[in-house]
Amino acid sequence: MPRSVFLFPGQGAQAVGMGQALAARLPSVRSLYEEASAILGYDLAAVSWNGPKQRLDSTAVSQPALFVASLAALEVLRHDEPAAENHCVATAGLSLGEYTALAFAGALTFADGLRVVKARGEAMQAASDAAPGGMVSVLGPEAAEVEAMCAEIAPTAGPIRVANLLCPGNTVVSGSAAACEAIEKSVEAKGGRTIRLAVAGAFHTPFMKPADEALAAALAGVTIRPPRVPVWSNVDAKPHTEPDEIRGLLVRQVLHPVLWEQTIRGLLADGCDRFYEIGPGRVLAGLLKRVHRKAECVNVAA
Repeated sequence: MPRSVFLFPGQGAQAVGMGQALAARLPSVRSLYEEASAILGYDLAAVSWNGPKQRLDSTAVSQPALFVASLAALEVLRHDEPAAENHCVATAGLSLGEYTALAFAGALTFADGLRVVKARGEAMQAASDAAPGGMVSVLGPEAAEVEAMCAEIAPTAGPIRVANLLCPGNTVVSGSAAACEAIEKSVEAKGGRTIRLAVAGAFHTPFMKPADEALAAALAGVTIRPPRVPVWSNVDAKPHTEPDEIRGLLVRQVLHPVLWEQTIRGLLADGCDRFYEIGPGRVLAGLLKRVHRKAECVNVAA
């Protein structure tokens, strides 16, 4: 009997056209987009399917769009492989994807989850506009070396720090525009590679103040129920089922590094042996293989 985990992607996985083929297949997906548009006050399907890319990439739009697209992919999995959910023993999501995981697990309703994600995206966009910055994926050096580079760069280029610990040799940093440029040059000079992420600001650092306060207010207005399977938190890389703990961790997540590698290692140590990446892209499957090359991962694309 497999011990399966459902994984949901985060911001940066968005792409124009996501969800369109799924809506053409299933009425339940079309219903998700109709309900989402009513909640958001704009036609989410039109933006997701037709762009323009610049609007879809904005934090305020991309977060709701990814939340809905990933749940659309979940509907397809339920239709095509209905038994898969019976073997799911845990769930996790990368940053924004943690909200999708909570919705899948029944801790948040679709409507409440979308309202909170909308508030989160708007608050993070506002924080990004107030303190412009970016995120850079550093490929090659290990996390300790990346932290040392950040400490070396910060006094002259501006604040920068580790934001995502994704897998061995893949650490994401967040910082000011000048600091992001400086670390790109430093990494490339040492033989590593960098990728600038398609996000609006320096997420998962104190740059995001006061987005955490706005998110806390939004979360206070919704009910969080005990999830039917444990949801692994980005903040501490541990499983959680207690609603008040989950609420507090979601607020902390805005300013705290994402411990994704530790989460995957914890799931593997817990005996999980099959993973489903549910939503746009294949980033999570690639990260999983860097942690455990033989891990089984099924992609359910949006």
